[in-house]
Amino acid sequence: MISRRAAFRGLVGMFGAAPWLDSQDWDNDPVLGPINVFDFRDLAKKKLDPLAWDYLDGGSEDEQALRDSREAFKNLIIRPRMLVDTHKIDLKTEVLGAKLDYPILLDPAGGKNCFFKGGELEVAKGAAAAKALQITNGGIDELVESGKGPQWWQLTTGGQLQNRQTMRAFVKRLEAQGCQGICFTVDIMHVSHRERDMHNKLERSWCESGIPPRDANGQVPKAKTPWRAGIYPSRPSPLPTWQTVEELRSLTKLPIVLKGIMIAEDAERAVKHGASGIIVSSHGARQMDHVGATIEALPECVKAVNGKIPVLVDGGFRRGTDVLKALALGAKAVCIARPYLYGLACFGQRGVSRVLELMQTELALNMGLAGVPNIAAIDRSLVRWRHEHKG
Repeated sequence: MISRRAAFRGLVGMFGAAPWLDSQDWDNDPVLGPINVFDFRDLAKKKLDPLAWDYLDGGSEDEQALRDSREAFKNLIIRPRMLVDTHKIDLKTEVLGAKLDYPILLDPAGGKNCFFKGGELEVAKGAAAAKALQITNGGIDELVESGKGPQWWQLTTGGQLQNRQTMRAFVKRLEAQGCQGICFTVDIMHVSHRERDMHNKLERSWCESGIPPRDANGQVPKAKTPWRAGIYPSRPSPLPTWQTVEELRSLTKLPIVLKGIMIAEDAERAVKHGASGIIVSSHGARQMDHVGATIEALPECVKAVNGKIPVLVDGGFRRGTDVLKALALGAKAVCIARPYLYGLACFGQRGVSRVLELMQTELALNMGLAGVPNIAAIDRSLVRWRHEHKG
């Protein structure tokens, strides 16, 4: 019987996995213990403070969209093709000028310091080691300037887009730093009710500073301004609109990707107002609840843009088969957040890299099993919804 180590080395040779794996201590290195994203999730839950875990794992209100984001994958069936030469699997692709070794990007995520000290920088180092493109919240300037950082896009939630002057300063700084694109998150203009955090009386500033140490009785300090319900939504100034997208477009040649699109009508507007691409996203089911799964929203958005701009997607991706299904439905690439955060919580940057390595290898293996040797070979005929029948 072939050993687990020998089997994995065979996959390394077949799919071109990271060279550091072949020299690792497979029996004693803890980062090599978890064999999939779910194992990393279980380990992260054990390691994190319960408040940090709820912040990482939770969704908004009833958490129905959070459940849907996983359940929907069960309704999408892969139709494998036999007797195709897949002795070499090529995952390479290109997204808005960025050449990628594989079609998995790192989504932005808040609260990384709740999971690991210096979390944003740890993630950036892990992304660079895994040769993945990262959408960063910021704070990795030193790594970027060293020339050792990942390919990256910069996130904005609209704060830098208040007027033309701040917008111009924002894009000039990014252009000077070598940023490859701007990701404008459009679904976070109001603070959602994340009820796990409300029950925990979480201080929202802890999401950036980290959960404070517990005392001898196991209690965290009392929050000065805990996350509360029943506060009527308001904002001190007007919120970004489609006109904001046009203004941003006029100020830079950098790709502008709108994250948070869920319907065909907005996908069409994104094209009309100058977006370079969209990410079909429900913000990890952490903003509006009851919006369904992003994998369900993906087809109408792909159809709406009609090939004019690339469509990416995030939300619930845990397996290589999940990624394969999204590519078959027309996604150019998939973005992940919780999976790499599990890795971060467990092992810092090495955990981030390892999660990416596992998902990359799963994708390659399942492409081989499905009879698609490269990304270009993946098309809509590779999948069907469970209710569909092929005559």
